[in-house]
Amino acid sequence: MTFAVLATLALAAPAHAVQPDEVLKDPVLEHRAREISAELRCLVCQNQSIDDSDAPLAKDLRLIVRERLVKGDGDRAVLDYVVDRYGEFVLLRPVFALHTLLLWLTPVLAVLLGGFGIWRLARRRSAAPARALTAAEEAEVAALLRRE
Repeated sequence: MTFAVLATLALAAPAHAVQPDEVLKDPVLEHRAREISAELRCLVCQNQSIDDSDAPLAKDLRLIVRERLVKGDGDRAVLDYVVDRYGEFVLLRPVFALHTLLLWLTPVLAVLLGGFGIWRLARRRSAAPARALTAAEEAEVAALLRRE
C-alpha cells in the first residue's frame, strides 16, 4: 500500500525534461537556467515550458539558455537573445505592449460585456409592464380556483 502511494506521488510530481548532461555544475547558474526555462514556451508543444518538454527544439533552447548564462549574460539578456531569435511567441507570458493590448484586454472586455448584458436583461424584465388578463383568462382562473 505504501509503495503504491509513493509511486503515485512520484508520477504526480512535475516532470522536467532536463537531461543530466544539460545540468550546469554551478547550482546558482542552474537555478537561474531553470527559472528562465520556465518562462520560455516550447515551440513544438506550445503549452509547455522548454523545461518540461522532451522535444529536440526545447533541448536546443535549454542549451542556448545555459550557454548564454555561462558566457555571463544576465537573465534579461538571455530572454532578449531568445526572443530576438524566435520572436515573442516563445514567451509563455506575453509582454504587455501596444501590439498585445487586445490579448490582455479581451478577458476584461468579455466580463464587462457579459455583465452589461445581464444588467440589461434584468432591467428589461423588471421594466416590462404586467399584462392584464382577458375576460376569458379570468374566467378560466376562477374555474380552476373553484375546483380546489
